[in-house]
Amino acid sequence: MSAIQRIALLLTIIGAINWGLIGFFGFNLVESLFGDGTTFSRIIYCLVGIAGLINLGLLFKPSSEVERAPEARPTR
Repeated sequence: MSAIQRIALLLTIIGAINWGLIGFFGFNLVESLFGDGTTFSRIIYCLVGIAGLINLGLLFKPSSEVERAPEARPTR
């Protein structure tokens, strides 16, 4: 996994935690830290959205197990 993908995954996890806090407790961590509707909070939301799009590629990337050739079975 490249550094960009790791950063994108981290941002996506942060966004998921924020949505979980909103859903369970009605608490928006981004707005409480950076203000409601501020430019910086909008930048955070944009970065999390872009990270989600980058991670969409990970969803369809074959795993290393799939890429390996199947092992030959011994014949009797």
